[in-house]
Amino acid sequence: MISAPEALERLVQGNRRFVAGTSNQRPATDPSRRDELVAGQTPFAIILGCSDSRVPAEIVFDQGLGELFVIRVAGNIVAPSLIGSVEFAADLFSTRLVVVLGHSQCGAVSATLDELERPCERRSPNLGSIVDRIRPAVEPLLETELRLDRDMLMRQAVRANIRASANQLRSGSRILEQLIAEQGLCVVGAEYSLETGVVEVFDGLPQRC
Repeated sequence: MISAPEALERLVQGNRRFVAGTSNQRPATDPSRRDELVAGQTPFAIILGCSDSRVPAEIVFDQGLGELFVIRVAGNIVAPSLIGSVEFAADLFSTRLVVVLGHSQCGAVSATLDELERPCERRSPNLGSIVDRIRPAVEPLLETELRLDRDMLMRQAVRANIRASANQLRSGSRILEQLIAEQGLCVVGAEYSLETGVVEVFDGLPQRC
């Protein structure tokens, strides 16, 4: 079993390779790697990330088949089925690192801010369910001076949403709470920069878990 700090270091090094354009992964089409994984998987990290097509976790962390258990949903929100997916991987595969991966210019966060500022009656209930889960994290920001600077508001809202999702995973599941308390599970929040390709881990670093 790979510890949370070790797993995070692997992700950090992989992201550095991605930014530098020096991938060391075998091609995803390598049949020998597929054959190795038929019998099972041992992902070393769980990634709860945004569905944005520009942020594929395996690529931005330079990891190959079978190395990451990836869950993607618009706005990297946390809902019961997503918690269940994290529980599944953490318990069954003994994966000890969970990364909530948001990104700059997140469309779901932007849509939530737009809704808070200018409610739209034509919004679909399905999109509304995403907006409603992001709303509690970002709404307080509109009561500050940030409301006067949309770019800064957006940057802070993205991070607030990531923190909220990470906190929900830490405290919204009896299974995950027990794994955190007793078996070294760590949940961290990170932001991917569309502009630079760099992933910054800024919430819940392993030494504080």
